Amino acid sequence: MDKQMNEVAVIGAGSWGTALAMVLADNDKRVRLWGHKNEQIKEINENHTNEKYLKNVILPQNIIGYTHLKSALAGIDVMILAVPTKAIREVLKQIIQIECIPSTIVHVSKGIEPDTHLRITEMIEEELGNERKKDVVVLSGPSHAEEVSLRHPTTVTVSSKNMKAAELVQDLFMNQHFRVYTNPDTIGVEIGGALKNIIALAAGITDGLGYGDNAKAALITRGLAEIARLGTKMGANPLTFSGLTGIGDLIVTCTSVHSRNWRAGNMLGKGHKLEEVLESMGMVVEGVRTTKAAYQLAKKYEVKMPITEALYAVLFSNVEAKEAVDLLMARVKTQEMEDLFNILEKKV
Repeated sequence: MDKQMNEVAVIGAGSWGTALAMVLADNDKRVRLWGHKNEQIKEINENHTNEKYLKNVILPQNIIGYTHLKSALAGIDVMILAVPTKAIREVLKQIIQIECIPSTIVHVSKGIEPDTHLRITEMIEEELGNERKKDVVVLSGPSHAEEVSLRHPTTVTVSSKNMKAAELVQDLFMNQHFRVYTNPDTIGVEIGGALKNIIALAAGITDGLGYGDNAKAALITRGLAEIARLGTKMGANPLTFSGLTGIGDLIVTCTSVHSRNWRAGNMLGKGHKLEEVLESMGMVVEGVRTTKAAYQLAKKYEVKMPITEALYAVLFSNVEAKEAVDLLMARVKTQEMEDLFNILEKKV
């Protein structure tokens, strides 16, 4: 237990992994921060900066960068997995190969795997298999890395099938700047965190089109209804979507220039092509892959998700952004509260 509470590995030296490493370092943990780029890790160790991802931020001295996974994980009991969704399986395969699997794995990415439709917790469990069963914890909520690194007040949620593991992670991260709640609804926490990126892309598009606050408010509200419809159908508690990983994460991601999903959508709304947008971002835009996965899940569960369908058409069927928005507005009239009644009664 002492080691668990004093030394932690963060796998993934992007903006979010680095910001979380700072929270842990502020809590007097010795943090091993792993990245695969030699120059980046050299910068972290020599200059105590990570300028590509966190501009003008000085990292605490107790964050040490590593490029070798085995060295980063040797003797570690708690690992923060902070790589993009598409890299999770590859990194886990490497960790399994070197036989350095910590007893507690905390994933902090937000996405759903296309085609398999698996949540990240399920992806991790599938890769590890029953013979390597570990505690998997998800950390999610409204939290821009840029603000966390500046120690601005931030509140998140942790969830796990094993709530003792979630409470351990709560204790690891909790401080005066970074408040952590627990929530037993892992499905709802992961679905809310993943699907909000879809709505953020759409919000960026409406801003790029110049449609203003009315359109964005409607989009966020109806987007939350879509998230709750699908999440409840998949077994989530509908009340989770009124919390930090639902409406909280949705608001921050749809309204901030820090949000890479919003920025990507904004460029799409201004007429840029998807390939051009992704190339210019320089970082993974999780909402693109998640849109494909959510579109497939909507078909699988027979759930109405008109915003997701419209965004899918823009991203993958070359439909113009304005045309997709116009089609949304021209949909058949319906009753607003019907969604709420169905969700509360779990009759989605």
